[in-house]
Amino acid sequence: MTRYLITGGAGFIGSHIAAALRARGDFVRILDNFATGKRANLVAALGSEQGGPLAEFLEGDLRDDAAVRRACQGIDVVFHEAALPSVARSVEDPLTSDDNNIRGTVNLLLAARDAKVRRVVYAGSSSAYGDTPTLPKHEEMPGDPISPYGVTKFTGELYCRSFARVYGMSTVILRYFNVFGPRQDPSSPYSGVIALFCRAAVEGRSATIHGDGEQSRDFTYVDNVVAGNLLAAERDVPPGTVLNVATGSAVTLNQLVSTLGEITGRKLAVTHGAPRTGDIKHSLADISRARKLLGYEPHVTFRAGLERTLEWYRSSAPSTAAPKTVPSA
Repeated sequence: MTRYLITGGAGFIGSHIAAALRARGDFVRILDNFATGKRANLVAALGSEQGGPLAEFLEGDLRDDAAVRRACQGIDVVFHEAALPSVARSVEDPLTSDDNNIRGTVNLLLAARDAKVRRVVYAGSSSAYGDTPTLPKHEEMPGDPISPYGVTKFTGELYCRSFARVYGMSTVILRYFNVFGPRQDPSSPYSGVIALFCRAAVEGRSATIHGDGEQSRDFTYVDNVVAGNLLAAERDVPPGTVLNVATGSAVTLNQLVSTLGEITGRKLAVTHGAPRTGDIKHSLADISRARKLLGYEPHVTFRAGLERTLEWYRSSAPSTAAPKTVPSA
């Protein structure tokens, strides 16, 4: 039986990966410090906060060497999802983002190397591309991140590639493009735009778009990302390979608002604010490499994913109060 570790497994994406692994009967260990993760996500992923015979939860920080080494013991594959997210947060406090995302990743790679983990799958970010005008973004483009967050995630990629070259570790980097879905926290101003807008739509409140709303994103439903991770854990790919995991189609924020109105039957009220520092204008992925090397296909469309996400917020949205006017991300 393959044994998996998910760093950040109490978070949005990590908990979905954990649930998929548990559903097929695999052993799952989660390491999380609850900086952004939720105990409720552990229950959703593992059935309880502490797991069971084939599931284990360790509370710990990636910057704690002992905790990370303990988490890696006996593990075959690591899904490294833990990070301090948000472009806006990193612009306000770049040092904390650097400490969590870069130091934490190096600690994880060292522990995985010493524990002889078979593969590390790293959650990269489309922010590595920056705001280059070329679309779609493909993996051979040079990294040019704008925000401190983008710099930290790109640096994590470089470390994964370095460990592949220097130590012969099997690492795979998946660059995520604007992932959304159930369990994404809408209670913070740092949350993803779809989480914020869905919560606003459900509660009948207005949302704020920073800019004219014509900025576009390759919004990717979380089940597609989970599928990409499971494939990346098993397929035979060269160490240090970088792969886009997205849909290969772009949606503007104005189109997002319009689609939410179609689904709910009620137009979402929107106000416009100034563009935010560090944000990019357009993002669209070329997913041909992931198709070729992994056999990856984004089976859940944007609209289908939005419908599922909105339904989750209707029935299970967190009780934490959100601001009356919700900013975009």
